Amino acid sequence: MLSVVVLARNEEKNIEGCLKSLGFCDEVLVIDDDSTDKTVEIAKKHEAKVIPRKLNDDFASQRNFALSKTVHDWVLYIDADEKVTDDLIQETAATLKNNPAATAFYLRRRDFFWGRELKYGETQTARNRGILRLVKKGTGQWKGKVHEEWETQGETARFSNFIDHYPHQTIISFLRTINDYSSKRAEELYKNSVKTSVLSIFFNPLSKFIYTYFIKFGFLDGPAGFVYSFMMSFHSFLVRAKLFLR
Repeated sequence: MLSVVVLARNEEKNIEGCLKSLGFCDEVLVIDDDSTDKTVEIAKKHEAKVIPRKLNDDFASQRNFALSKTVHDWVLYIDADEKVTDDLIQETAATLKNNPAATAFYLRRRDFFWGRELKYGETQTARNRGILRLVKKGTGQWKGKVHEEWETQGETARFSNFIDHYPHQTIISFLRTINDYSSKRAEELYKNSVKTSVLSIFFNPLSKFIYTYFIKFGFLDGPAGFVYSFMMSFHSFLVRAKLFLR
């Protein structure tokens, strides 16, 4: 038996496609962070259990809270702008049926940006290594307010198939997201007494762009690859600039 958790805030443009892909799950929880659009209405239409809870800039706390509200042993975490593919559904069912030794699984993710699948650059790690999203209750917990990670002493494994990710469909939404996340990340670093410098503000974003666009072949993804590499490097700039100004 499988529960799925979707963290959401103002996701009316994405959440319906996400929820339609989750019909194979035995329980669907949407943890809503004060949405002011039709997110909650759409989630209820698809018979998801909606639980309101403010994020308070702490993704690990939100994920752990959601975990405590699920009723099944296995819990899948999916973002509102992601969809589970049919192949992954079959792989998940077959794996859990065999009572695996692993207590957490990495899911590989394909990113689709401006109508194109990104195969290089910034998104390579999620595509090849995967993101830890399927966990067994009682074997660990989430840590880290912004870049949250699952801490466990248990064994981990990796699925072969993908979840599909459709992020930042407009430049405006992309800018809003990186502005929001950079503020959260800068605050987290500040509270952990991390320092930065003018040199870091300049060189870190530049080196990130060179690494993702040239060394990791982001240029092979065409104009979409350039925009994605540039925007994520700009995110790096914002984090350090905001931290420096604290």
